[in-house]
Amino acid sequence: MSENKNDTSTSKIEPTSTSRRKFVAGATAVGAAASALPVQSFANVAGSDQVKVGLIGVGGRGSGAIVQNLTGNDKAVFHSVADAFGDKIDGTGPRARGIPQIQKTLEESGKGGQMDVPAERQHAGFDAYKAVIDEVDVVCIATPPGFRPIHFDYAIQQGTHVFMEKPVCVDAKGYNTVINAAKLADEKGLKCVVGLQRHYQGVYEAAFEKVHKEGLIGEIVSAQCWWNTQRPWIVARQDGWTEMEYQMRNWYHFNWLCGDHIAEQHVHNLDIVNWFVSGDSEKGGNPISVQGMGGRQGTEPKSVGEIFDHHYCEFRYGPEYNNAIMNSQCRHIKGTWRQVAEEIHGTEGILYLGQGKITNRKGETIWQYRKPRGEANPYQVEHDRLHDAIINDKPLNNAYYGAKSSFTAVLGRMATYSGQNITWDEAVESDFSILPEEFDMNAEPPVKPDGNGDYYVAIPGEYKLPWK
Repeated sequence: MSENKNDTSTSKIEPTSTSRRKFVAGATAVGAAASALPVQSFANVAGSDQVKVGLIGVGGRGSGAIVQNLTGNDKAVFHSVADAFGDKIDGTGPRARGIPQIQKTLEESGKGGQMDVPAERQHAGFDAYKAVIDEVDVVCIATPPGFRPIHFDYAIQQGTHVFMEKPVCVDAKGYNTVINAAKLADEKGLKCVVGLQRHYQGVYEAAFEKVHKEGLIGEIVSAQCWWNTQRPWIVARQDGWTEMEYQMRNWYHFNWLCGDHIAEQHVHNLDIVNWFVSGDSEKGGNPISVQGMGGRQGTEPKSVGEIFDHHYCEFRYGPEYNNAIMNSQCRHIKGTWRQVAEEIHGTEGILYLGQGKITNRKGETIWQYRKPRGEANPYQVEHDRLHDAIINDKPLNNAYYGAKSSFTAVLGRMATYSGQNITWDEAVESDFSILPEEFDMNAEPPVKPDGNGDYYVAIPGEYKLPWK
């Protein structure tokens, strides 16, 4: 790789201090499990142009991302792994897949020779991400979203190319960290792809051309988007877990880790509207304000976590984007209408991205996407293009629009929680953070249950904005 990973000449934003006291035994267990795997499973990939790939966060998405990343380059080798929990690495923990499942998947796809992760390169603990990033050329970051700004910033400081899952932040501090790191990535010539895979999907790419190059819908004036599905997973609390461990195991249900489901899932739809309204495929755009409503219908007990189960937001864009309005809704309540889609409304027509078609204002279809036979999976395409950019030194940095779309979701959460009209500039300039002061399994998380074991759920009109 052309980047000098030992170069420390650039200024560095130090990530929050961490500790791994709790993980000594866990790390030993990971090594023991790995040593039991067949030696041939870790066959080294020869060649001076080998690309070492690391994985941080061994959940379902992380396990899938590492396989897709290796598939994107035959010279890539899975070299190092980290997770806060050792039992997620060895596959023995709750909802864990781990190294054994990744190994099996690679072998079934004929890529077993691209895996070289011995025990000494399996790292457990809050600070384990540093060991991985220091050892590799490319890192796949699939940790809970609250950690992604810290991990992304460290990777760029160390000269490592990045694939990073979405959303990329849960607060203003994280947004500003990602934007600053993205600028440094450009200076260093580093490549970054964010897992907003619709940017790499045929129907979206084709529709963008029809809207912005052929003008089939005229000027964009509004948009509608939905992520209405079912309730997420829950990991039951176990005896011996600290409060921090419970929240880490159930990261989806806590804002400092997840950002609420408006960020974790609905970010996909918000991102598409930002993309189409702005017309900018590289840095994207963002609304200037939002107001909305939401709450907790009661489909799960308050002992699970703090997030809402429905949000409805009205986002407004500035005059440079024709003062367009986006209405967005997301919900995960059992038995309700399901819809995951986006619509872009123009002066001359409507783009229905869920159906891959454009109609005129009379409802007559004027364009219909025809999916070609053998069209590549966008989850794979994003990794293919990352490796192509690395190998051929092409500009590629999704961190800008990834950060803007992620913070659009954060802005929506702040609006629905508070019941207030929130402006983009005020929220960004506040640089508010909702992360804990210390990362350790025995440390105090930023939210805790009350005496009945229930977590506080925001009440609009009472919830105080963190920068007020």
